[in-house]
Amino acid sequence: MASGTAAPARKRSIIYIDGFNFYYGAVKDTPHKWLDFEKLMRRVRPDDDIQQIRYFTALVNGTSQIRQKTYLSALATLPLVDVTLGRFKQKAIPCTVPPCTHSGDRTIIRQEEKRTDVSIGIAILDDAYQNLCDNIVLVSGDSDLVPALRAVKLRFPAKKLIVYVPARNQVRGAATELRAAADQDRTFPMNLIPLSLFAASIPDGAGGTITKPATW
Repeated sequence: MASGTAAPARKRSIIYIDGFNFYYGAVKDTPHKWLDFEKLMRRVRPDDDIQQIRYFTALVNGTSQIRQKTYLSALATLPLVDVTLGRFKQKAIPCTVPPCTHSGDRTIIRQEEKRTDVSIGIAILDDAYQNLCDNIVLVSGDSDLVPALRAVKLRFPAKKLIVYVPARNQVRGAATELRAAADQDRTFPMNLIPLSLFAASIPDGAGGTITKPATW
């Protein structure tokens, strides 16, 4: 670079993290759940001017909710991270297994995560319309988000759409439709996750501490 020539401005990025998609694709059954997403995404996108990291999830039911709330409290200490909560809804599904001879109620109760995909799609479009970023960085492998990416590309072709698919196997990592809707697509760099954890105890900003769940 010639002397006196200014360095090019870094591109403004907003990062959208599909919390459960990331959990099941990247950290389930690992010791890396206590994850600092600011540290992680600065490593993943070192040349970007990260404006915000939007994290989308829903509160689970049962005893694991205590650990989840502890983690969300840790994320709340990060200046760039904004958490959006959906919800879980119970859904009754009829049992269709032919050999089943159970004479009682043959329905299975499942928990379904609701609103997360819609919330991510709306946030992506809203941020694009407000021109809050140059790069839209989506961390997910969910094809339900394809329409939102296509709408942004149609209305704002100059904005770059970048997808990172969190996956530890080829089947989950395929995400063919979602990858095709992006300008750039990559499998999430798993090697950076162990380098980006919170300390075991962190200040909560109010004189106390937040401690990593013992089973994590």
